[in-house]
Amino acid sequence: MINRVLIRLRVVQMLFSSQHQGEAQSLQKTENELLFSLQKSYDLYHYLLDLLVVITDLYNQRLDTRKAKYLPSDDDINPNTRFVTNRLIASLQKNIDLQKYLTDRPFLWSDHDAFLRNILDTILASETYSEYINNPEDSFEIDQEFWRKCFKQIICNSEELSDLLEDESLYWNDDVDIVLSFVIKTIKRLTVDGENDKLLPMFKDESDREFAVKLLRESMLNGVEYRGIIEKYTKNWESERIATMDMIIMQIAVTEIMKFPSIPVSVTLNEYIDIAKSYSTQKSASFINGILDAIVKDLQSEGKIVKK
Repeated sequence: MINRVLIRLRVVQMLFSSQHQGEAQSLQKTENELLFSLQKSYDLYHYLLDLLVVITDLYNQRLDTRKAKYLPSDDDINPNTRFVTNRLIASLQKNIDLQKYLTDRPFLWSDHDAFLRNILDTILASETYSEYINNPEDSFEIDQEFWRKCFKQIICNSEELSDLLEDESLYWNDDVDIVLSFVIKTIKRLTVDGENDKLLPMFKDESDREFAVKLLRESMLNGVEYRGIIEKYTKNWESERIATMDMIIMQIAVTEIMKFPSIPVSVTLNEYIDIAKSYSTQKSASFINGILDAIVKDLQSEGKIVKK
């Protein structure tokens, strides 16, 4: 689930945090923080899947409350229960991987009652919900598509959710879009008998975990050398005019270019330019692109870049 786009961003954040705060952190401590931050992203993936179940439980509680009224109406006594009997939710409720993870690393959505009520009300007022409960066809695929639409159209666009996640963890706000996309992917992959369905693994394979650790280590261990290379191409710029984030992005990009022969240079450049667009100054992307392009051309002519 945790892909290399997120890994690169996390490594940039780890180095920026260390330098920005003026902390001389040990390599081991920074590595531990990196892996902890990636674990938090994996936590969020499970918590957002569980959110669908929690929203359904809340609606079920509402139905029970309506039935218990002193003078319930016919609709209170015989409500449309399609929402609470949704087969996708039943699949998540019995999924062994999800339930074990939530037991080991619980998160209490009940601490956010106002958010849950608001998101449920938004779903119930939506055209997606109206079409769903009035659809004469009834199948797992229709149940599945209902929640895919709700998640993509309503939950993903919830500013209240964004604020909640930002308050809960400093790691969640930056990677929420990536995690949301993997939740949608999982919704589409689940089966009606979801007990043994496998959720996405934390890393696609061990090579991605190794990539994360090596990228951080090499960036820190060779930081002085790589910053020296960068400074040769930025000597016409006053050092205080170069954003700290820009320097860190270029340092890690040079690390990847020099130490990861299987990754094409074009892929590396595109990834770090995209990070600069989102996390540095307005003009950073073009500045970083120009500096890295010059560095790559010279290193290639000197035979210092070897790619498979």
